[in-house]
Amino acid sequence: QVQLVESGGGLVQPGGSLTLSCAASGFTLGDYNIGWFRQVSGKEREGVSCITTSDNTTHYRDSVKGRFTISRDNAKNTLYLQMNMLKPEDTSIYYCAASYGYRCSLRPYEYAYWGQGTQVTVSS
Repeated sequence: QVQLVESGGGLVQPGGSLTLSCAASGFTLGDYNIGWFRQVSGKEREGVSCITTSDNTTHYRDSVKGRFTISRDNAKNTLYLQMNMLKPEDTSIYYCAASYGYRCSLRPYEYAYWGQGTQVTVSS
């Protein structure tokens, strides 16, 4: 059974850091393009970052460039999102997802497998 489980969310002050993890089971994460997405209640889900499995190229939405870093550990079958210099507008539920495809994308509809999400709240 394909499963993705996120962890690492929580409450952090503006300017702080968090590292999200996404543990995969039932499939080999390294065989898929993988990404992080986020969604605030009442708004559309948006892509944050992704990795193309064939060449490990990464992509970020403009608002997180220079602050967030996506990475994966194939041996642990786990995806990570290091988030630094967090801002209140980063507050959201964060999801990891996996897809087949030539390259990764930040379009949610291209992803077949999703985790349940982890809440990140940035507030003083």
